[in-house]
Amino acid sequence: MNSASHDAAHIEDHVTPGTEAPDGEDNAKSRADPKVLADIVSIEYESFLLGKRLTRVAGFRDPQLGILDRSAYILLVSLEHAPLSIGELSAITGLETSTLNRQTAAMRREGLINRIADPDGGMARKFIISSEGSTRLTQQRHRNLGALRTVLADWSDEDISQFAASLTRFNRSIYGHVAVRHAQSTSEATSSQASHQKASLR
Repeated sequence: MNSASHDAAHIEDHVTPGTEAPDGEDNAKSRADPKVLADIVSIEYESFLLGKRLTRVAGFRDPQLGILDRSAYILLVSLEHAPLSIGELSAITGLETSTLNRQTAAMRREGLINRIADPDGGMARKFIISSEGSTRLTQQRHRNLGALRTVLADWSDEDISQFAASLTRFNRSIYGHVAVRHAQSTSEATSSQASHQKASLR
């Protein structure tokens, strides 16, 4: 079996039923092409490396700088433009509420965020970025951008523009998939809770 065929077999073995995008017969056929499947395998691997290497290049929680760790940075970026509840943060980040409860508690202790009543009168309390959190987010972002400018120094303007457009599209596709799964999970949890309540009343 050649490399492309091996990659195709690998990706087919790891596709979860029901997760294929409903993009029509032509796209379904193209996804079965060994070359396309090999490219998908490459995207998966390079995405894994990207997360690890960006963390290293950006110097998250560098002992000499002590600005932010990666998880705090992600949540501060999410809170940058509006207060959000745990449920809303979960929908945006795809993280479990238990994980978010731990992370937001640590960030509150560090003075990066504050918890407030919902400005719109909702029941769930929300988190808002603090002055300290905003300052450290700006510092970390400047460091990130400086590191990326160095990495992309030998790229053409056109290459940077094309990569930015493709990466934006890729992230939006991921967010759309995460949002659908979060909605499904929430719906299933609500249905299960309703069933238990009905059963307890019998």
